[in-house]
This record gives sequence, C-alpha cells and structure tokens, in this order.
Amino acid sequence: MAAVFRDGLLKGNAAFVTGGGSGIGLRMAERFAQQGAAVVLAGRNPERLDAAASAIRASGGTAEPAPIDVRDYAATEQALQVAHDKFGSIGILVCAAAGNFPAPVLGMSANGFKAVIDIDVLGTFNTCRAAHRFLKKPGASIISISASHAQGPIAGQSHVCAGKAGVELLTKTLAVEWGPDGIRCNCITPGPTDDTEGMRRLAPSEDSRRQVEKTVPLRRFGTRDELADLALFLCSDAASYITGGIYHCDGGHALTRPAFLST
Repeated sequence: MAAVFRDGLLKGNAAFVTGGGSGIGLRMAERFAQQGAAVVLAGRNPERLDAAASAIRASGGTAEPAPIDVRDYAATEQALQVAHDKFGSIGILVCAAAGNFPAPVLGMSANGFKAVIDIDVLGTFNTCRAAHRFLKKPGASIISISASHAQGPIAGQSHVCAGKAGVELLTKTLAVEWGPDGIRCNCITPGPTDDTEGMRRLAPSEDSRRQVEKTVPLRRFGTRDELADLALFLCSDAASYITGGIYHCDGGHALTRPAFLST
C-alpha cells in the first residue's frame, strides 16, 4: 500500500469532495487518497467526517475534514480557501452532496422540494463557482454526481428528477465556459448501488431489493468501488480530452428502469 501512495496516479493532486463523509463520495475520496492525492472531505456531519479522515490517514493517506453545508456559499468558499492554502491548487473537485426521499408531489411540502433542489443544484453551483479561483488551470477535473432521474420521470421522485436534470445541464455549461481554462467537467450517473443511503431509503427490504435487481440488465447492484474506478479514470491523464460527458455506471439500469417507485 505504501508504494501505491508513493507512486500513485494522483500524486501531487489535491481533491475536494462534497458528500465526502459517507457513501459514494467517501469511496471516491478513499480511492483518490490511495492513489496519492491529498483529500478534503466536506459535509454536514463533523463526527462522520472526522472518522472518515482518520481512517484514510490510518491507511497512509492524507485527509482533512471540512464541516460545511454546501447551501452556504460563504462557508463553502472558506473551506476551499483553507484547502488551497494547505495543499495547493485543487486538481479534483467532486460534487457528491445530495438529498432524497420518496414522496409524490401531493405528499411533499414546498420546503421538502426546495431542500433537495438546494442541496443538489445550488450546492453544485456553490461548490463549482466558489472553487474556480482555487482550481488547477489547466488540468482540474470536476465530477458531479447525477442519477438516471435526469433522463426521464419517476413517480415519487419529482424533486430528484428536477435536481439531477439541473446538475447535468449545469455541468455541461461549465464544460463549455471553463474549457478554455483547461478545466474538465463531467457527470457520473450511478445505478442501484450497494451500501449507500439512497438504496437503504428506496429499497429498504430484501423484497424491494430483488425487485430493483430485476430492472438492471446485469441483474445485480453496483458497488461503490466501481464508481470510484470511473471517477479515478475521469480525473486521470487518460481522460485529458474528455469533458461535458454524462457517464452511466449502472449495469444498464437507465435503459430499463421503471417510471414508478413505491411511495
């Protein structure tokens, strides 16, 4: 493991990961650290962030917690400033903070809808906008986390459908506007992924898990490692001419996913 850190693919890079205290964001941060990047884990739960950063450091990596709410632009900007001052220009920015809960439109309050839009869309905007002056130019890679909700309606998920569609078009717009700076911007779209809060909420029982698996052409849940592998590729020099893309890592789920969820 020590040799991986010493000669890692991302040696010399700093990575700032929102939603980095758990789930997909944490696994991506762990993979970046394994490949030599100094990682900053941003999120709302200080205890969770501290534990995650400590675990990465115990494995030989470099990690710092940054307890923030991405809906707060000033706090997000300050955390990015601190990361830049400590580790230098940020080469990797991952926007993985997200919110979700199953509810039909008539069963959801305006505040509930707004909360998801603010975390997903506003949070992604805040993070990217605040990060621009701290990013490595040229060479920075921004990854936003989307969902198949962005490609079509899902009953009980209007807030997420609207939010992820916004995230995807925001990311594509940033690819156009920031391309001349040498900044690449891409989206990763996970499918049903094991060991994530989203699947614990949307498929809480064994029966519901089996029903979800039947909608995936590869007939299984994905793993956080598979998503981290894709993120690692998109952050590497092997993807240096790739920007503005939406990359599905979902076992084909977007091709067959149902338009209705149990609510």
